[in-house]
Amino acid sequence: MSYSEVKQELSKPPHEQMVRKTGLLTYYNRYKVLYLLSIPGIVYFLIFKYIPLTGSVMAFQDYSIFAGIWKSDWVGLDNFRRMFEYADFWRILKNTMAIGFYTLFFAFPIPILLALMMNELRNQFFKRFVQTAVYLPHFLSWVVVGGIVIEILNPTSGVVNYIVTLFGHEPIYFMGEDSFIRTIIVSSSVWRDAGWSTIIYLAAMSGINPDLYEAAQMDGATRWKQTWAITIPSILTTITILFLLQIGNFLDLGFERVFVFLNPLNNAQGDILDTYIYRVGLIQREYSYTTAIGLFKSVIGFVLIVTANMFSKKATGEGLY
Repeated sequence: MSYSEVKQELSKPPHEQMVRKTGLLTYYNRYKVLYLLSIPGIVYFLIFKYIPLTGSVMAFQDYSIFAGIWKSDWVGLDNFRRMFEYADFWRILKNTMAIGFYTLFFAFPIPILLALMMNELRNQFFKRFVQTAVYLPHFLSWVVVGGIVIEILNPTSGVVNYIVTLFGHEPIYFMGEDSFIRTIIVSSSVWRDAGWSTIIYLAAMSGINPDLYEAAQMDGATRWKQTWAITIPSILTTITILFLLQIGNFLDLGFERVFVFLNPLNNAQGDILDTYIYRVGLIQREYSYTTAIGLFKSVIGFVLIVTANMFSKKATGEGLY
């Protein structure tokens, strides 16, 4: 081999060099356990994510459950025109984007801060107690969470209104005013899922070399400076990846987390695309129209995640791909 060929070979990632030297069969045999472990995940995504994509053709049809996908009439972009011409669609899209932005701006950083604080706990018994306490709400269904939140905000027997009356104010019917619904949805999501999301960040922190902290202590760095100079930069890749994934789900807020709080009094600012799809698609059985809305959500999410990944690669050098 010439010098340029040797240099090119050495510049390749280690796993590519190993494949060239030992052959593909030896490489796969060496990591066959990892490939076997990945099979259930691959099968899951094939069955529940990729195969259902073929049903997206319904967005361009006047779908009939009797004719099926192959025999339903083709209508082109009529369902998309109907979606954009519907007056309330823009209000619903605005609600979805507002709640998505609030979730991204407020709910995303809280698990990071919570993980940083738990990482500073030195009493292992107390640390495990705190971890368990903040993890537990994740295992509650949204129906239970909704019942708890509604009871807490009850104008007659709720804890929040009891405190409000102590300060001499009249009780507030939080669930009956649409100005509070977005705050209720986002804050309840934080309470339920923030603790669970800290698992990934704590796992990333556990991989940080302890020698870095010891060297910082010898240089006189305080715990705050160690967190700012060592902990945060070490988990920055994890933060970036999760942030990009969150952006990809910007419009995918989840039906159940919103529906449990909706009523006719707060529907104006709480109704989102997922709840609208439920009403029109499942109750009114307009499958082609709601498939078009779902495809619209997917395209917007794809564009957002590709754009955010591009900017992330340029700004930090980290990205999903």
